Amino acid sequence: MSLSLPGPRAVSALDRLLDSRVVWRAQESAAEAPASAVASGHPALDAALPAGGWPRGAISELLSDGAGSGELALLWPLLTRLTREQRPVVLVAPPALPYPAAWRQAGVELGHCHWLDVHGREALWATEQCLRAGCCAAVLAWLPQADARALRRLQVAAASGDTLGFVHRPLTRVGEASPAALRLRLHGPGEGHTPALEVLKCRGGWPHATRIAIGAGA
Repeated sequence: MSLSLPGPRAVSALDRLLDSRVVWRAQESAAEAPASAVASGHPALDAALPAGGWPRGAISELLSDGAGSGELALLWPLLTRLTREQRPVVLVAPPALPYPAAWRQAGVELGHCHWLDVHGREALWATEQCLRAGCCAAVLAWLPQADARALRRLQVAAASGDTLGFVHRPLTRVGEASPAALRLRLHGPGEGHTPALEVLKCRGGWPHATRIAIGAGA
């Protein structure tokens, strides 16, 4: 897992990642048509979403009472698949130092993960640049400060870069209007329960009415 420190070194690390765009693009087949969605790795969730998976070139908003409410259990199947395909994944402003052993156990190839330790406006800027660049397979950002205007910019950037974007925000934002293509409320593991989610908004269909389990032991 690539680690970056705040300030100039973080910006330098981001610049190097974005500069790798040509190399990554060369691995793609020009004949491949972009898919409208990417399988989440959770069959029950895919069945509940109109396109059958994560909306590509869009923001998926993850709302919860706090970090560690199952967002990694939700995304590990996707991150595992992408990194095993040697495609770069970026984490922006995670709330705690990622624990490599847990990521390896989940199957994620850490050599293709990049962690940007930035905060505030720097975190918003870094997220937007990574989404827009087109060289990142997925961008996962913890942005408690992001408002609807910031999400709109990120949505435009994700569409421009055809990138999978995931933004974690606090549940207190649930009543705000959101331009995200998909909004999920996460329920962390309680006593004897596995993490679960509710679909609050999904482009192209009506939200799923019941909770969906997203993995045991997460």
